[in-house]
Amino acid sequence: VNYGFDKLRFLAPVPAGSRVRGRFKLLSAEDKGAQPGGGVRWLIKHELTVEIDGADKPALIAEWLGMQVVG
Repeated sequence: VNYGFDKLRFLAPVPAGSRVRGRFKLLSAEDKGAQPGGGVRWLIKHELTVEIDGADKPALIAEWLGMQVVG
């Protein structure tokens, strides 16, 4: 489940028709305990960088949070 963003920074506009790519790096996985009704919750944090093909700097950098429920 998308849990939101931390430290979202827009660094450059993306020209129409540009090729972009996303790079993800796992920063942390935090156990948030049992969910009511069963299952374990994990708060997952990734560093996301969206790069523009041929550009010197990325379009954005953010920390993307997700909540995963296992079980």
